[in-house]
Amino acid sequence: MDSVNTDIFSRSQRYRHARCNSLTADAATTLIQAFVSCCLDYCKSLLYGVPDSLIRKLQSVQNAAARVITGARWCDHITPVLQQLHWLPVRRRVDYKVACMVHQSLSGHAPRYLADDINFVANSGRRLL
Repeated sequence: MDSVNTDIFSRSQRYRHARCNSLTADAATTLIQAFVSCCLDYCKSLLYGVPDSLIRKLQSVQNAAARVITGARWCDHITPVLQQLHWLPVRRRVDYKVACMVHQSLSGHAPRYLADDINFVANSGRRLL
């Protein structure tokens, strides 16, 4: 987890300098968004249910990347910045991606190895996980 945080943070800082020197704002935005999305989606099912302390680390890195893209200051509230970029907070992003994976598995659009592990549970008056 720490290596992912370090990698995303250091790359976003390098992109900040590259944006000033050679990349257009649109190119830098696309590059950072693609990289951050890829890193946050990597092993997303392993992030489901992890403690908030680990999610906070990833959230701080996502926030730093959002600030690099938009030019927001460290003292600015991050929620409007994330909304402007159409980014979900990390916890909600993980929940959303896992829900999409389950939906694809149940509707027959996921790889067979995933679909075989997900089954409907009959309504028996109690919840089963």
